[in-house]
Amino acid sequence: MLGQLKEYLQGLGAVQIIRYINEKFGHRAVFSTSFGIEDQVLTHLIAQAGGQIDMFTLETGRLFTETYYVWNRTLERYNLPIKAYYPQAALVEEMVTKKGPSSFYESVENRKECCFIRKIEPLKRAIQGYEIWVTGIRSEQSANREDMGIIEWDEGNKIIKVHPLFHWTLQDVEDHLKKYNVPYNPLHDKGFPSIGCQPCTRAVLEGEDFRAGRWWWEDKSKKECGLHVTSK
Repeated sequence: MLGQLKEYLQGLGAVQIIRYINEKFGHRAVFSTSFGIEDQVLTHLIAQAGGQIDMFTLETGRLFTETYYVWNRTLERYNLPIKAYYPQAALVEEMVTKKGPSSFYESVENRKECCFIRKIEPLKRAIQGYEIWVTGIRSEQSANREDMGIIEWDEGNKIIKVHPLFHWTLQDVEDHLKKYNVPYNPLHDKGFPSIGCQPCTRAVLEGEDFRAGRWWWEDKSKKECGLHVTSK
């Protein structure tokens, strides 16, 4: 199926890709949103296509107030269910009890442990049973993501991943938001190009890399949480 999808989706734009997945796979496809600007564009496209693609978000328990704001606005605007997946309480309790609420600052290992508990484990539950996983990844967002493509096989999760906005520029995304008056996180207007958990995200300074604001205390080469890795 992967080969056939690659052949069919080759050369199609984001609107056509979403329409095809919506019609061909429907509820066998799922879209993960963190309510960033790319994800808001895709939510808009999914709604326009008929809203058959399921949607979910990872509620880590450490999100910005502004993220909850755009979450509510998105529900009001599109009236589509967005299932929330929380980390397992026992795992969070054990980690915080042993290491405190801010252990992720102390080492890369601790940060990855926190990411696993709050994001990776819930993600695996969220995509279980689906055939297609739609994401808002764009190629220019990081060097690691330049090695991906519009469609790929995620070996770790045993699922086909589709990135309809892979070749979009930041300007393309912003133009779409403006044209269709799509609700978006106000932090994007305050220098936050990438928004995750509040303790691990800061604004990006002029001239800094796109993801400099994520886990800013770590070496640049380590700045992925494990949700999206190249699986070639």
